[in-house]
Amino acid sequence: MTGKSTLNADEWRVADPDRPSDLLAREQLLEMYYFTRLAREVEERLVILFRQSKVIGGLYRSLGQEGESVATAYALQRRDAVLPLIRNMGALMTMGVRPIEIFRQYMAKGTSNSRGRDLNIHIVHMPAPDTHEPVIVGPISMLGDSIPVAAGIAMGARMRNNPRVAMAWIGDGATSTGAFHEGMNFAAVQKIPLVVVAEDNKYAYSTPISQQMAIKRIDERAESYGIAHELVDGNDMLAVYDVAKRMVESARAGHGPQLIGIDTMRMQGHAQHDDARYVPKTLLDEWTAKDPLRRFRQVLIERSIAGDRELDYIDKMAKDYAAREADLAVDEPMPDPATVTRGVYAGDDYAVPRIELVKSPFARVSAGLKTRPTQEEVS
Repeated sequence: MTGKSTLNADEWRVADPDRPSDLLAREQLLEMYYFTRLAREVEERLVILFRQSKVIGGLYRSLGQEGESVATAYALQRRDAVLPLIRNMGALMTMGVRPIEIFRQYMAKGTSNSRGRDLNIHIVHMPAPDTHEPVIVGPISMLGDSIPVAAGIAMGARMRNNPRVAMAWIGDGATSTGAFHEGMNFAAVQKIPLVVVAEDNKYAYSTPISQQMAIKRIDERAESYGIAHELVDGNDMLAVYDVAKRMVESARAGHGPQLIGIDTMRMQGHAQHDDARYVPKTLLDEWTAKDPLRRFRQVLIERSIAGDRELDYIDKMAKDYAAREADLAVDEPMPDPATVTRGVYAGDDYAVPRIELVKSPFARVSAGLKTRPTQEEVS
C-alpha cells in the first residue's frame, strides 16, 4: 500500500491504489466482458467454418484463456505494440481489430490482411507514422522469436521518443527456446519498455510443464535477468488487469522489461486436429470450474455492475456480431491469380499489412479505444 487513495469513478468509494481495477468505470468493466465474450464467439464461428473446410490451415482455440488476453491488453494504450500468439484472440479484440479481418485471414480471402499470401493466424497491422493506432505483429512460427522482435519494436520507438510499450504473449513451451532467453536478456540490459505475458498452459502441445522446466513458477524465468516478475491467477480477469496495469506503467516509466506469469489451462488440444487425450479429465474438470468468462460475469453481478438480463444482451450482441462478420467474409472472393506479382516490388503497397480497427459499443469517448477516469472525474 502506498498510503494514497482516490474515489472510484462510479461508486464514489475509496479505491485501493494497488488495485488499478478499482478505478475502472462501469462502461470499462462491461467492455472487458464484451471483448472476452466476442473473442469466444469469433472462435466458435471459426470452428464451424473449419468443419465446413472453409478455414485454410489449422485452427487454434483459446477456450478458457480469453480473459487473460483481454485483461492484459486492456492495460495498454491504443498506440502500443502487441505481439499475440495463437491463443490471444482476446488481445486482438481489445486492440480494436474488426472480426471480419480475422475471418478473412483464416479463409485466405483476397481481401484479407495478407491478400491470402500468409498463414491464417498472421494478423498484422503496421500503422502510418504519427498515428495513435496499435502496431500488431501476428504470431511468429518460430516460437520464442517474437520476444526479440518485440524488444526491437519497443527500442525503436524509444529511439524516436515515442512512449510506446510492447506487449508480447508467449506459452510455456516457447519459454524454453534460446530466442526467448536472448530477447529477455537484451531487453533487461537495455531497459526496454517491454511486457512479456508468459502463459503456463500446463501443456506445450502434449508435453507437461513439469517435463520442460525445473522451476515451479513460470514467472521465475525472469529472475536471472533481473527482470521484475509476478505470478497471477490467469482466470481472474481483474487480478490479471491489476498486475498488467502496474507493469505496463512501470515499463513506460523507464524501469525496464516486466514479466507476468499467467497460471491458466489450455482447455482443448494444441489445435482442432488434436483431441488432447493425454490430458487427465480431472485436470480439465478442475479448470472448467474456473472459466474466466463465467467468473467475471459473477463478479459483475455481485458488484451490481450489471444483472443477468444486461449481460445476456451483451452475450447475444457479441454472438450476432461474430455471425454477421463471418457471413460477410464467406462471400468475399479468393485471391485473384492476376495479382500474384503485386506487392513484390518496391513502390507497390498492395500487400502492406493494415487492417480495419473499430471501437466497441462501450467506448466512452470517440478519442480512443478506451479511456481511464481522470483525476478530475474521480474527484
